[in-house]
Amino acid sequence: MSSKPTHRAYIVQDPKTEGGKSRWIEIGSVWPHKNGNGFDLVIPEGLSVTGRIVCVEPKDETSGD
Repeated sequence: MSSKPTHRAYIVQDPKTEGGKSRWIEIGSVWPHKNGNGFDLVIPEGLSVTGRIVCVEPKDETSGD
């Protein structure tokens, strides 16, 4: 694995009320395999997750996105 993950993993919870916003909870980090055929999703020990997991590239904090 490289020293920095390429993506962050989130559990996305549907809104509790109609018209509400989904809740995104960060649960881990994602590293690509060296051969390019897959990823490792690393979730901290002791964290139990269920539901839809979404992996996205982190925002570039220096560009103000």
